[in-house]
Amino acid sequence: MRTEPARKLIDTVAWVRIERGRILCARPRGKDVFYIPGGKREGAETDLQTLLREIEEELTVALLPDTVDHVGTYEAVLPEAVVRMACYTAEYTGTVAASSEIDEIAWFTYAQREEVPPVDQLLFDDLVRSGLLAAR
Repeated sequence: MRTEPARKLIDTVAWVRIERGRILCARPRGKDVFYIPGGKREGAETDLQTLLREIEEELTVALLPDTVDHVGTYEAVLPEAVVRMACYTAEYTGTVAASSEIDEIAWFTYAQREEVPPVDQLLFDDLVRSGLLAAR
């Protein structure tokens, strides 16, 4: 009997910002794909600490910690890894803008689902089912 090797876990957090039926996505510098903004924790950071740091680094806004709300955690199994993404909504102060880490930001509808990674697609599916994400 052959057992498959354990896959690496990529554990991330993401900020779900929806306005007028569209979700905010970001394309990191040097990448060809858009992602839900967020990233990986550093050391023993909590989800909240990671979320606040990553969003400030990527989008130059400060999330308001008292408004952070967990909306779901998604996992996608890839050939080389399992990607887990804990998703949160939150209000913010400042103006959303691409930082030096981000080449481009865009507002996606469900029609752009194929332009994001598999774990992000699971979030898109839930959001369109709940009526929060516009189909087009």
